[in-house]
Amino acid sequence: MSLAPRLDLRQSQSLVMTPQLQQAIKLLTLSNLEIEAFIAEEVERNPLLEAGQGGEIVRPEPVAAPEPATADALVTGAAKAEPLDIDYATESHQQDSVADGGVARDGGLMPGAVPEDGPDFDSFANPDLSLADHLIEQAGMAISGPDLFIAHHLIDQIDEAGYLRVSLRDIADRLGVPIARVESVLRVVQTFDPTGVGARDLAECLALQAKEADRYDPCMAQLIDNLDLLARGDLARLKRLCRVDDEDMADMIRELRGYDPKPGCRFGGEPPLAVVPDLFVTQAADGTWMVELNGSTLPRVLVNRRYHAELAQGPQDKTSKAWLSDCLASANWLTKALDQRQRTIVRVAAEIVKQQEAFFLRGVQHLRPLTLARVADAIEMHESTVSRVTSNKYLSCARGTFELKYFFTSAIQAADGGDAVSAEAVKSAIRALIAGEGAKILSDDTLVELLQAKGFDIARRTVAKYREAMGIGSSVQRRRARTLEGA
Repeated sequence: MSLAPRLDLRQSQSLVMTPQLQQAIKLLTLSNLEIEAFIAEEVERNPLLEAGQGGEIVRPEPVAAPEPATADALVTGAAKAEPLDIDYATESHQQDSVADGGVARDGGLMPGAVPEDGPDFDSFANPDLSLADHLIEQAGMAISGPDLFIAHHLIDQIDEAGYLRVSLRDIADRLGVPIARVESVLRVVQTFDPTGVGARDLAECLALQAKEADRYDPCMAQLIDNLDLLARGDLARLKRLCRVDDEDMADMIRELRGYDPKPGCRFGGEPPLAVVPDLFVTQAADGTWMVELNGSTLPRVLVNRRYHAELAQGPQDKTSKAWLSDCLASANWLTKALDQRQRTIVRVAAEIVKQQEAFFLRGVQHLRPLTLARVADAIEMHESTVSRVTSNKYLSCARGTFELKYFFTSAIQAADGGDAVSAEAVKSAIRALIAGEGAKILSDDTLVELLQAKGFDIARRTVAKYREAMGIGSSVQRRRARTLEGA
């Protein structure tokens, strides 16, 4: 073996993902709203990029009705008489998109219309008062001095449901005050509205509401102290502990059911975020399906070539010329990548609609089993590409708004040897059977028999798994709940 240095020439092949390819893959996984934030960052970084109007279609400006001419102007000929049978409120314009709309003469929305930026529903509602602000306002009127500081600290530890989840010992050590003083302030806070706020557990919350209603007698106290027996439906043991008969027990349970287990939820918390669909699916008059991107949330990106020409004609050094060339290449690539992203999303969504046409026509019971590989083979793409496209994307149709992942379900073999059905269809059938079970509670074995009669070849453990996934209790739990409702 030679130990002397030497030069070797080797040739090899490897797959390297360029930064542009990595970014193109990232764009596929982003929703329209995330794309909007991404484009804003790119426009800030690249001076050759401009954000155009959202959507591919330019909407006509709202046409305002002219002011009626006066009689003097009509006589002198200064104004042209308008036809008397024109109703500007009913005049409509061509609407090219589901997101298109118009504006009525008085500035309001026409029926079924949406303004360019969407209706501002937040302007119609008053801001919700938070639970903490509501409690602090009451504390300022009921407590003063150092105790008010303790009350503010206690209120800060109360969660949105109205419960105090921190131990009083920790609060006392943190503030450097005796625990008896913290308990005294907490008792005052627990008298605030809503009743039951500041409780440390469910039993204390219900006890506070029972005391407020003047129903906290020894029998009710025993019932609240044994909520675990009530949850199990052990009414016989509860009656012995509370020393009441059937009528009194039913009355106590009815009273307890009228209390609010989460009093803090009456006040506004974080506003719920509405799901904005990325695609619209509609059926034309001839029965064909149309898939359209939501242009209202999809901004366009334009390359300012005039500005590039101005910069290119000016004096430049080698570094500036290379920077300007990189900006132009990056801007051109981004516009092509966004266009390719839109085309890919539409192709995938169109194939999903084609595969699941029975769902769009007749509902969830006709949802077919579908895999990513099947869609990828149909549109001649890689399975990973389809997976990225269907992530964080929502589709709006006449039956509601669904995530694209919703249409990919596992298969359940048909009992008669026919076509397999999707797991969502089986879940829908289980939900319908349990909803209509009436006084006779259906066990999982009975559900299996009924599902097999409907043509679903399914095992008992699968029924139990689907039932638990839908948040439906077992037959024993449902029977206990039915007993408590009748109590």
